[in-house]
Amino acid sequence: MIDFFLKDNTDFIPFSLQHLVVILSFAFFGFLLIQYAKKQHHSKQILIGNIFAISITVAILLGVIIKLYKGNFDYQKDLPLHLCSFLGLLLPIFSTTRKYLFYEVFLFLILAGTSQAILTPDEKNFHNYPFYRYWFVHIGLVIFMFYATIIYNMKPTLKSVFKAFIGMQIYMILMFCLNAVLGSNYFFTNRKPDAKTLLDVFGDWPYYVFVVELMVIPYFLLIYLPFYLSSKRKL
Repeated sequence: MIDFFLKDNTDFIPFSLQHLVVILSFAFFGFLLIQYAKKQHHSKQILIGNIFAISITVAILLGVIIKLYKGNFDYQKDLPLHLCSFLGLLLPIFSTTRKYLFYEVFLFLILAGTSQAILTPDEKNFHNYPFYRYWFVHIGLVIFMFYATIIYNMKPTLKSVFKAFIGMQIYMILMFCLNAVLGSNYFFTNRKPDAKTLLDVFGDWPYYVFVVELMVIPYFLLIYLPFYLSSKRKL
């Protein structure tokens, strides 16, 4: 049990059967969770959402605590400030208030940003706490947005695309400032991640930052398209 929390390994192989099984397993969990919630009263649906959101936050914070305990915490890399961790910390605020603005911004940032972390993971641990934390947080964020869409009956509008873009700019500016102070690289504003990602085809710094900025709104519009088509079919 101690090894589960404290011992690292490099046994996970991206783009392998391992990778596929992990994604499908968590996706199946999300499907069962939403199907179960559909059958519950509104108050219990909210409770389930709150517990799920808080569990994601706890998983993030426990990861920080474990690094502090092991003595290998690095404030330049291990603060929960990367996009997925940052949104995971804020998720209970959304789940308890269910403010539509949170939904609009979170939906696009999570589906756009977290999908890259799922498809091109930089976590190499396998069957220990860092492994489960990584996948529970990243896929959990996606599941929660489906939960909010289906159970809370929230849907984005075209305006949501631009609100999410503004939210991303605010977050990016915040990370630029923090990185300048800490000498860190949160949100990869100073350099690309070490793992192979889509950023590798966008050139070196700072070019990839500008390419991403140009691609964000078209990408968000692509995410919005299924919602738009679905709303048209209901008319």
